[in-house]
Amino acid sequence: MQSLWNDGEAAACRDDPLALRVYTSRLLGREPDLVLHGGGNTSVKTTATDLFGNTHAVLYVKGSGWDLETIEGPGFAPVRLDALLAMAELEQLDDSDMVRAQRAAMLDPNAPSPSVEAILHAIIPFDYVDHTHADAVVSVTNTPDGEEAIREIYGERVWVVPYVMPGFALAQAVNTMTREKDWAECDGMILMNHGAFTFADDAKAAYEKMIELVSRAEEYAATRTTPPRTSLEPPSEDLEALAAIRRSVGAARGGAVLARWDGDPASLGFSELQDVADLATRGPLTPDHVIRTKRTALVLGEDPAVDVEQYVASYREYFERNASEGLTCLDPAPRWAIWPKRGTICFGRSPKEARIVADIKDHTIRAIQVAEALGGWNVLPEKDVFEVEYWVLEQAKLARSGSPPLLAGKIALVTGAASGIGLACVRGLQRLGAVVGGLDVDPAIVELMDSETELGIECDVTDDGAMADAVRAIVRQYGGLDIVIDNVGVFPTSAPIDKIRAEAWDHSIAVNLTSHQRLWQLCIPFLRIGADPAVVVIASKNVPAPGPGAAAYSVAKAGLTQLARVAALELGEAGVRVNILHPDKVYDTALWTTEVLEARAAHYGVSVEEYKTRNVLRTEVSSHDVADLACAMAGPLFSKTTGAQVAVDGGDIRII
Repeated sequence: MQSLWNDGEAAACRDDPLALRVYTSRLLGREPDLVLHGGGNTSVKTTATDLFGNTHAVLYVKGSGWDLETIEGPGFAPVRLDALLAMAELEQLDDSDMVRAQRAAMLDPNAPSPSVEAILHAIIPFDYVDHTHADAVVSVTNTPDGEEAIREIYGERVWVVPYVMPGFALAQAVNTMTREKDWAECDGMILMNHGAFTFADDAKAAYEKMIELVSRAEEYAATRTTPPRTSLEPPSEDLEALAAIRRSVGAARGGAVLARWDGDPASLGFSELQDVADLATRGPLTPDHVIRTKRTALVLGEDPAVDVEQYVASYREYFERNASEGLTCLDPAPRWAIWPKRGTICFGRSPKEARIVADIKDHTIRAIQVAEALGGWNVLPEKDVFEVEYWVLEQAKLARSGSPPLLAGKIALVTGAASGIGLACVRGLQRLGAVVGGLDVDPAIVELMDSETELGIECDVTDDGAMADAVRAIVRQYGGLDIVIDNVGVFPTSAPIDKIRAEAWDHSIAVNLTSHQRLWQLCIPFLRIGADPAVVVIASKNVPAPGPGAAAYSVAKAGLTQLARVAALELGEAGVRVNILHPDKVYDTALWTTEVLEARAAHYGVSVEEYKTRNVLRTEVSSHDVADLACAMAGPLFSKTTGAQVAVDGGDIRII
């Protein structure tokens, strides 16, 4: 591992201890082999002046909820140093009382809650303190002879601390252990099964000591191990099996989840290990990870549904073995799985959660193989891991996180997604927590929908092969399919029946009717195993109230409506809801060009503005109005409704 310190960058904050603390914290955070997703913490001791002009010795320590990679000055909590040192001398201190006492000692009540390691940072008599969960260090400690190996690597100038529960207990243990020691003779501390601490009165020195300690552990492992197994063979693809696994895990969790399939060489290689079922179920890389990943992975076999049931039963037994009175069992669903000979799958209610689990998984499977080569993957007893998973402070974090969005974990497909009603549906689904794959013939869809929660795919819906590829791409990306909002459509130039051009008729039927049937053929196998699956069809007012000059459009939309009614009958037994919207005069869509608007207004002998509000409510209908109802139909509000046809038109006197 190389130092990322840059004298030029550091010069800008040379005279500001907190700015230097931010700078080196970010250097640590840029190395995923050191810290992952909120892991690790840093601090600096300096002075600060309160409202009354009094100067206090203060510990600025990383605040809860901040990540070292992106932390800023406001991410550090200023806590009076004297209060923390006084807490360190107490014989007992409940974790909840510790949190309250630390907040009471803060100079800024609006700052984030201090790290639970604040007391430990305070008793280390150096200005800058760095703490990481370095993979290399933890890999070495997680072996049967880990402590002996650590002493071999570092000698006497690095102190070894046996595993102790984080928080006050750890601070108390270190305080007791170091009373008779000379800190000047110490280059750092290794916390068994937990990580490393380095410190100095200089920011650069503390940071580079960490880099040196981790590098020495990396070098030790490199001389005694071979690289972790990777596979060059591409994994076989079974997307229906992936979707079925996702459904089972979501049911166990009590809500839909995304399933991130990783078939990369490292994940695939790990899944091919003969003893992978044993390795993946011994425990986490560090106890801190249990909050994100659960204690063990799910190992899939011949029947994933049964495998998930057994995992849930095993988790409940683990809870009963270790729980004290008053604890409530968390959801028992796995957060990641070994898919033998196909790689791994990581689950989350959002893309961010699944990505965090995947990042931790990547580091874990590499560390496991390193530790195995060093003598054996040896983790903490399950009781110690349980105490972190059900730690009162972690329970408080979960309580503060609130309820997930209405459609969290749901996977949607929207056609005609680049503009108008389709784009409004995409944005509405995202606001409700769903991820969305959007199809459109417009190439702009690819850049328009390019984020963690959306996938834009250029697709001509009259091309069956392109649609098949698009559906599979969405399932591959997110793990399944729950919602289809079928919005794509074209409006041919108005013409009486005897004047309709054959190509205009054929194109309208192909886009407005046939393409929908082809799409549903591709989606139905995944919808049948989706989470509360729903199809919402955007039809037209022209179905219940057709007008002259629009036969090609009206006939196709009427056929689409009939197709949806049959689909509601056929798919109801599988729990798939199919409902229909009939919008009218939605003028911010691609169908309503200036020319079309003027022609229709002229046909009725009114102005364009009069034509726009030509309904009972005398109101204009927007694409967002239609999208709001479409998204509602895809959600739990319409969970008992199928085959319905609802107008979104401001009230049409011909229909009423």
